[in-house]
Amino acid sequence: MRIDVVSIFPSFFDVLEVSLLGRARGKGLLDVRVHDLRSWAHDRHRTVDDTPYGGGAGMVMKPEPWGEALGAIASDASTGPQTTGPVIVFPSPAGEVFTQATARELAAREHLIFGCGRYEGIDERVFAHAASLGEVRLISLGDYVLNGGEVAAMAMIEAVGRLIPGVVGNPDSLVEESHEDGLLEYPSYTKPASWRGLDVPDILLSGNHGAIAAWRREQQLERTRARRPDLLDRSD
Repeated sequence: MRIDVVSIFPSFFDVLEVSLLGRARGKGLLDVRVHDLRSWAHDRHRTVDDTPYGGGAGMVMKPEPWGEALGAIASDASTGPQTTGPVIVFPSPAGEVFTQATARELAAREHLIFGCGRYEGIDERVFAHAASLGEVRLISLGDYVLNGGEVAAMAMIEAVGRLIPGVVGNPDSLVEESHEDGLLEYPSYTKPASWRGLDVPDILLSGNHGAIAAWRREQQLERTRARRPDLLDRSD
């Protein structure tokens, strides 16, 4: 999978060099390229924003740098092995909410482009232009506002990247995680069996795998009912 990121703070994504994603890049499982939007700003100040039409607080990101950046990246990718167009993701509090199902959808694609907005947002015409280059998705991490799209993009890249075959060492661990079946994950324990007066549940020490599976399922339901009852309405 190829992932391109456009940001005015490219060094934010240096964290991609560490942990599982860093190893995945080293193995060639993920091709992640980070671009500075200001590279497509041609005045001496490398300006990427301007005052909003109609008045109002803050600044709006200009369409010209974004148009050139997205066009150049999409054109470069079209000369590679990709057989389908890119999915262009703009992290935005005005977008659809990101879920594990969204991560699976994106992980099945060949090329993702993340456009990280700042200030009061990106000129609306950029989204219409991006739609001529690929599939456009505005995606939100939740009902709150961040200073820019970088944090959200990083979270989505990690959630998507770990679903690429070979990135996570034990693929079975992906199956039993929170949200994979619509429920929260069951509690986990390791040695020692007793710690500071707190004991591991006896059922986990019984060796009865059927009973353990039933207990874990009940724990999933109890946790979800207590912490995220909204998920029960959507879960099988």
